[in-house]
Amino acid sequence: MNEALLIIGPAWVGDMVMAQSLFIRLRQQHPDAAIDVLAPGWSLPIIERMPEIRAGIELPFAHGEFNFGGRRALGLSLRDRGYAQAIVLPNSWKSAVVPYFANIPRRTGYARELRVVLLNDLRKLDKQRLKTTPQRFVALADEGRATAPPIVPPPRFRADATRAAELRERLGLGDAPAVALMPGAEYGPAKQWPAAHYASLAASLARRGIRSWVIGSKKEQALGEGIARASKGGAINLCGKTSLVDVVDLAADARAVVCNDSGPMHIAAAAGARVVAIYGSSTPDHTPPMTESREIHYRRLPCSPCFERQCPLKAPAEHLDCLIGIHPEAILASLIRLADL
Repeated sequence: MNEALLIIGPAWVGDMVMAQSLFIRLRQQHPDAAIDVLAPGWSLPIIERMPEIRAGIELPFAHGEFNFGGRRALGLSLRDRGYAQAIVLPNSWKSAVVPYFANIPRRTGYARELRVVLLNDLRKLDKQRLKTTPQRFVALADEGRATAPPIVPPPRFRADATRAAELRERLGLGDAPAVALMPGAEYGPAKQWPAAHYASLAASLARRGIRSWVIGSKKEQALGEGIARASKGGAINLCGKTSLVDVVDLAADARAVVCNDSGPMHIAAAAGARVVAIYGSSTPDHTPPMTESREIHYRRLPCSPCFERQCPLKAPAEHLDCLIGIHPEAILASLIRLADL
């Protein structure tokens, strides 16, 4: 296939990273095809680090915004680009509107939300056969219904060592070896390892001569400041000072990354970092960090996974025990094994 493909990308950071597995598979199948991704503006710098993609196209609508007229107009504006196929990764009805009005001949996606009018290559999602999100994405590259779980190539971003050195200088990080701590989780606190545990880990790393970088969004500035303060100088708070694409280069530059099940976890794995991943209300069975250089901490309690934003258990002895019960000493032991600290 020498024609162009349009991918309607996901709205979440982690899903966008995992979508690269599909892009890699498409590039293997169609070496000469141009692949474009229609996605939220925040994701375009990340898409630029994916060598399989020709161009990222901004989807100019807020998360959850319907705006049928705007989506129709955007689809009409893409008609002259000659796309042979669109693959729609989100399951929503509105996500299929743009490729329909772009008049793309083949429009592929899962049969969800009565999209039979908008998509003409509908696939039934077999959740038993396709257990993980990356498997579900990659299966859309093949013809027809999946008869077996596909081989999933791991996402791999282009990290920039020169830019990492510039970030170290701009942020005042010095040349000391460091571990990146990513304590946030957009989904909610039932995914977040306790801040006190992160601070204890940072203090232990400092005694080994390892600095901790606390990385997160502006919304996590107070969280990062609390961790830095409680670590007694072992951690520096970078929350709100870095972009998503900065996370790619800093994660690749760090000795290892400690993180919750979150978008930054998937970025770190794709950047080639050593990853220690902590799971609470979710499960690595569905959204694992896609790297061999990893250790996963997940307690598999009887109540797990609950997939709740807030812990539904109210008894003090059980509240967030899936996370509280993962001790800093266990995470430090993983870092020692992975990164030879």
